[in-house]
Amino acid sequence: MADRLLMGPGPSNPYPEVAGALVRPVVGHLDPQFLAVLDETMARLRTTFATTNALTLPLSGTGSAGMEAAFVNLVSPGDPVVVGVNGLFGERMCEVARRVGAEVVRVEAPWGRPLDPAAVLGAHPHPAVIALVHAETSTGVRNDVATVGAGRGDALLVVDAVTSLGGIEVAVDDWSLDVAYSCTQKCLGAPPGLAPITVSERARARLLERPSSWYLDLSLLSRYVEGDGGTRVYHHTAPVTMIGALHAALGVVLEEGLAASWARHAECGALLQAGLEELGLVLFAEDGARLPQLTTVLVPDALGDAGDEAAFRRRLLDRYGIEIGAGAGELAGRVWRIGCMGHTARVRNVETVLAVLRRELAR
Repeated sequence: MADRLLMGPGPSNPYPEVAGALVRPVVGHLDPQFLAVLDETMARLRTTFATTNALTLPLSGTGSAGMEAAFVNLVSPGDPVVVGVNGLFGERMCEVARRVGAEVVRVEAPWGRPLDPAAVLGAHPHPAVIALVHAETSTGVRNDVATVGAGRGDALLVVDAVTSLGGIEVAVDDWSLDVAYSCTQKCLGAPPGLAPITVSERARARLLERPSSWYLDLSLLSRYVEGDGGTRVYHHTAPVTMIGALHAALGVVLEEGLAASWARHAECGALLQAGLEELGLVLFAEDGARLPQLTTVLVPDALGDAGDEAAFRRRLLDRYGIEIGAGAGELAGRVWRIGCMGHTARVRNVETVLAVLRRELAR
């Protein structure tokens, strides 16, 4: 994979520091050396999430494990849960909420457009939870979670920051987010396999005593990562190597500086989007709500056949080592998702992709 330029919504190229962490000798999951790395990883996550939440940790599982953890720990059967839906991952939130017995109240916007915060806040008089995707991975749209946080009232606000953390501003405390979760493989530049999550004290006071998932029980996990009476209580075998890789990736992000990382992603996104329009391609996400780190573009009419579109992307991969993402959900075959995330968010990479697209679309 090292010779491929991954420009989809999946894993970004690993930083050298991350690659080094992955090949270090493995220590035990209760070894003091590892526990020190775990503690520092959690501290780095607090900085990255812009929070002082004590319960901030990397869950063992990908970003969807973070989503499930949020719902199984906060939602009881019959609880009204407002979910903003303007893409595939809002739909997934609805599915997870339904599985724990929630009364799901959907607030929809067309795919490609942002949600109306007023509609979200007015959807139910007394929701237990409001859930939103900050950066919708399927459409390349940014939703205004800060405004919803400011008006959430007694509801707990759960935010999917899978594609946003490290790439655009995420301010958990300032925006009054009660639970936010992310992933490791996008803008943080680490391999997939962990779901960073942060939980406010307000949300901790409303955690279920016995959620349906033992593995994702945040109360039990808190006794392991924080200790119980000064002693850590074993929960499960932590993925030592993956946490070491995340520790390294967060070190790179924080050494660069969060503001600098956001600016780098913004520069690359603007360059890519302008270049795509110069090629005559049509951007899918609404102007003003486009993500810099994930650009959706309509598949050219000449490649309208699903087989032609897939064959074109495969040619980019086989001939140039460039992988761009296909459309997801109802956008399958209709859009491409081109990522500028983590290590991949470099001007030279954007210019390479644009040059290759210019050549291949002219064939």
